[in-house]
Amino acid sequence: MRSICGRILFLLLILLLGTAAAQGEGEFPPLNEAGFYDGGEFVYENEDEGVWRYASQTLWVEVIRRVDTKPNVVWYEAEIRAAEGELFRMLPWRDDSKRWTSLQYPYRIAREHRTVFALTGDFAHLRITKKRVPGIIIRDGQLVSKRTKGKNKAFPNLDTLAILPDGGMEVFWSNEKKPEDYAEMGALDVLAFGPWMIRDGELNTTALRSYGTGRAQRVGIGMAEKGHYFAIMTEGRNKRSAGTSIRFVAEKLMEKGCTAALNLDGGQSAAILFMGRQICLVVNEKGNKASARKSAEILAIGSSAMCAPQDDPF
Repeated sequence: MRSICGRILFLLLILLLGTAAAQGEGEFPPLNEAGFYDGGEFVYENEDEGVWRYASQTLWVEVIRRVDTKPNVVWYEAEIRAAEGELFRMLPWRDDSKRWTSLQYPYRIAREHRTVFALTGDFAHLRITKKRVPGIIIRDGQLVSKRTKGKNKAFPNLDTLAILPDGGMEVFWSNEKKPEDYAEMGALDVLAFGPWMIRDGELNTTALRSYGTGRAQRVGIGMAEKGHYFAIMTEGRNKRSAGTSIRFVAEKLMEKGCTAALNLDGGQSAAILFMGRQICLVVNEKGNKASARKSAEILAIGSSAMCAPQDDPF
């Protein structure tokens, strides 16, 4: 009896090892016809290799770190596929009267909401609290600000990204739409920063010649089609990465097939997060590893109990 049980266990072990070898370390497990994972949650993180992957029944995420040496540039390319109803949303640190005044590090906000993937957003809280023109801002379908600039004014020009309930993303000039237009569209969140980089599959060449031409940290979000998104984040102001222009991000998103894309806040605010961890390198004024600067909210998708706990190092 023991001999039979031993053989069964041995065969099972061989089967498991064979499956693992065939799949390859870190590769996605077999997915269903829709491109998602029916076996619960799959998470793979390899900081040394610069690869992060996630799959569930409603979400598929892959982040790859890229490196160039002429000049030194490090950037992150994220591809996200989401089932119907799995949406990017702006998630706050505080969802009360202190939403715009209570700030936190982006990774802490991600952990609070247990988000799978996140980016820093439009930094609207700064313009709201400093009494500057905020742009048209909508959160959770509620109008926060209707004050905006004329088309192509000073950077940020406050062009917008509307997140729609069907998974669509649309970009507009700062004053192209009125708040009631976004309401009619059913926009859940409207971000204002800019410039918009891609619309109807075409680059915004005029704006890309005028805004963000220097080297710095950059963040951009784009949609190839409903439920299929790309994000690019470039490191900057550290020894391994000089940063890039906004056009660099726009062209990368264009290569991915994005039909709509918006430039988000960059510089020391820029960060990309996976399972509650800041996976990009940010340095402070002393040259030490640091978190991106505090914000009131992040742009995120997905939720997982496997997200890093609050007391983990960032």
